[in-house]
Amino acid sequence: MPINPVQISALIKEQIKQYETKLDTKEVGTVIRVGDGIALVHGLDNAMSGELVEFPHEVYGMVQNLEKTHVGVILLGHTNLIKEGDTVKRTGRILEVPVGEELIGRVVNPLGQPIDGLGPINYNKTRVIEQKAPGVMARKPVHQPLQTGIKSIDALVPIGRGQRELIIGDRQTGKTTIAVDTIIHQKDQNCICIYVAIGQKESTVVSVVETLRRFGAMEYTIVVSAAASDPAPLLYLAPYAGVTMAEEFMWQGKDVLIVYDDLTKHAIAYRELSLLLRRPPGREAYPGDVFYLHSRLLERSAKLRDELGGGSITALPIIETQAGDITAYIPTNVISITDGQIFLQTDLFYSGIRPAINAGLSVSRVGGAAQIKAIKSVSGTLRLDLATYNELEAFAQFGSDLDASTKAKLARGERTIEVLKQGLHETIPVEKQTCIFYALVNGFLDDVNVQDVRKFEKELYNYLDRDELGQEIIKHIKETKTLPEKEKMNKMLVEFKNQFIN
Repeated sequence: MPINPVQISALIKEQIKQYETKLDTKEVGTVIRVGDGIALVHGLDNAMSGELVEFPHEVYGMVQNLEKTHVGVILLGHTNLIKEGDTVKRTGRILEVPVGEELIGRVVNPLGQPIDGLGPINYNKTRVIEQKAPGVMARKPVHQPLQTGIKSIDALVPIGRGQRELIIGDRQTGKTTIAVDTIIHQKDQNCICIYVAIGQKESTVVSVVETLRRFGAMEYTIVVSAAASDPAPLLYLAPYAGVTMAEEFMWQGKDVLIVYDDLTKHAIAYRELSLLLRRPPGREAYPGDVFYLHSRLLERSAKLRDELGGGSITALPIIETQAGDITAYIPTNVISITDGQIFLQTDLFYSGIRPAINAGLSVSRVGGAAQIKAIKSVSGTLRLDLATYNELEAFAQFGSDLDASTKAKLARGERTIEVLKQGLHETIPVEKQTCIFYALVNGFLDDVNVQDVRKFEKELYNYLDRDELGQEIIKHIKETKTLPEKEKMNKMLVEFKNQFIN
């Protein structure tokens, strides 16, 4: 065919019209110093605080310091792969983590990568790790109880859905046990749980995961682990990753319980990063924004209004004290952020009172709003009984001749302490707790030997399961959240007590 110049000319003109110049520009910098999980990078003039930057060998970092001549970056991978002179690229993205139901039942690191050997996680969604906490107008007062199954907490320092309740005490006093038992008790309670392990030994995390698996709790739990052997940046990010995963469920209208175990190690990791980044040290060498570190984390726990789905995040941060000193820097910071604290005392723990909760120093600022009416009506005098007993016990040591009223108060206090004792991972439904507390405050235990109180309690629970009237009482409390008529309660306890004595 003959070539038509006009056609060729028209074709070229059309191609020129459609031609676009696409320039792909990337801002890059150079590593000028690296070590201890920190890299100083020159040349990233437009980098954002919190931005993700890419190093060689697929190592990522997060921008923290914005200086005149360089930026300070915390490394989220193996620092031994990075050396001076390496090229660093901006990504333009803020750090994100995977979220969604695909993570339930898995153990992940703070970047959302699986570390349980069960294969990759096929997630569909990610969320930015730093989010603004819900505002006052988005929130609703805490009113729904979050049952822990632990008698001394549900009766004395109740926790509501959307509350932040601090668990504080010396090491080896049972702080993690309370948190794990609370997670175990959420089975069939329509609550997703997230356990964030910060700076724990890997063997400890494995033990916790195995316990949760044994009780079937991993079916609704995500474990985020930044072990003691991990670099400080991962320990710093772990709680923010955990609460980001929790927020996804909260905004879907679901209830979430998140445990931070523990924030003392989190503050220490942040102090390490801050000192390496040359931030000015303040009290106890912590940087000035260490309060903001925890407040912006814990403020993300909330109970949302019904129009926003009514979801909630309940936070149980854990803080370790030294020799029971709750007036130290980090403990007082977190106490002022949270809605109350559960204080575990070493002396009580070693004297056999477990959980070793000090009723005098433990408080819930939500209080009765987070209790069902049934247990609220029978637990009102418990704190007073314990306080009276503690004072009289000290007084009684110096005097043998006590009047009948004092003896009765001492006897009631001894039995109250016995009732509040609880075995490891033996959580108790609130309906059964109500029955044993009713028996205690109405004098049904006054003539039972102190050493037989635990036996009385155990047999009462069995009796409630098999007796027709007992089953009726449990059903009534479960459905109406209120206490049945006194005559019915008294009749059931008299019948049980006759069986118990005989």
